[in-house]
Amino acid sequence: MPPQPPPGSGDSAFYNSDLIRTGLGAYGEKLFGSSKDYVQSNISRFLAGQDIHYYFQLNEQYVKNKLKIILFPFLHKGHWTRIAEQVAGGITYKPPRYDINAPDLYIPLMALATYVVLRCYALGFTGKFSPAVMQSSFSHGIGAWLVEVILVKGMLFAVGSGEVPWLDTLAYSGYSLVGMSLSIAATISSKYLFYFALLWTGICMGVFLVKTLKRVFLAEVRSYERDSSKHHYLLLFVAIAQVPIFLWFTRL
Repeated sequence: MPPQPPPGSGDSAFYNSDLIRTGLGAYGEKLFGSSKDYVQSNISRFLAGQDIHYYFQLNEQYVKNKLKIILFPFLHKGHWTRIAEQVAGGITYKPPRYDINAPDLYIPLMALATYVVLRCYALGFTGKFSPAVMQSSFSHGIGAWLVEVILVKGMLFAVGSGEVPWLDTLAYSGYSLVGMSLSIAATISSKYLFYFALLWTGICMGVFLVKTLKRVFLAEVRSYERDSSKHHYLLLFVAIAQVPIFLWFTRL
């Protein structure tokens, strides 16, 4: 049996690899498997009257295209408006399966789980992993999501668009976890790659939110005034705030 490396040696980052793999594997599987059930059983009670199943009506093609828009919004050549349809009682919107611009909760929840697992792995890679890291990483992920929700919802209230459904806001805000997860993954490679990924994903998330929120103002709640400098400044603030938020919640 080969001797075990002494504590504090250069291989300490990998010495507990079995513990990291076992812990992250079980935790990641549990987190991925229970995320949808958690939302449906807990958040749905708080958001009574909203159809939470709408936000999970998607397919693989939608997920791929949505991730492209989140990470490369500059390349999106199509429109940003949602597909509406007339039904008895008013107007409704096509679910994500049929509309790339529809909000969903599947991607944010999977991004949250990915954020937790990658943060745990990155800390383990540097020899800082412990069982408590799992809980703190989950708290960081929820905290990042909550900050984005407060930012977006506060901005909507400020411009008189507070009637936007909470689940829509939750979905739009949760997409930021996609970029944060990529930034943390880049940390494992190099510091320079981390900063590049941080700037890119932060800027892209800012562009995505500006495009999305302008659509909400103009087409969905019709409160957007083209000459309103207030709207322009608030949108600019939301966009600029993304990089600092990303930096804060991707620090290890």
